[in-house]
Amino acid sequence: MKKVILTLVVILTTNTFFGQTVFDKFDGQNDITAVIVNKKMFSLLSKMEVKDKESQQYVNLIKKLDNLKVFVTTSDKKSDEMKAAADKYLKTASLEELMRINEKGKSVKIYVRSGATDSQIKEMFMFIEGSGKEETVLMSLTGDFDLNEISVLTDKMNLPGGDDLKKASKGKK
Repeated sequence: MKKVILTLVVILTTNTFFGQTVFDKFDGQNDITAVIVNKKMFSLLSKMEVKDKESQQYVNLIKKLDNLKVFVTTSDKKSDEMKAAADKYLKTASLEELMRINEKGKSVKIYVRSGATDSQIKEMFMFIEGSGKEETVLMSLTGDFDLNEISVLTDKMNLPGGDDLKKASKGKK
């Protein structure tokens, strides 16, 4: 019985640790553009003074975010590495597929870990597999936010794959 409990603790700890750092290996690599925003930066951004409703929606959203990691490449080799890491992560993470789009040589997959309600999100994961000159994008966003607020974030931060995220936020209400 002790072995079973110890094994479960090790597996759960490993999965939690692995899930938080699996994409960090792409930071600082040649041919990969990385954007990493942590809780402290979101906290600083949320202190901005705003005068219009759209900017206020943006500030309200970033108060709810913990971490944003975006990795972008046009390199076929790096794209393959990112796809392998994404596939491995999806096998271990308890994420639900939100939507999948295949068009013009581009494959977009968006997954979420839900919060208290259907539209509350704890984690959103997106992988865009480009082909040829198309960019491959891997994005992880954590916090406690509403899926319907994502379009505000993509507009203000000009995120790769923003149009696909807008489709997702409109699709699940």
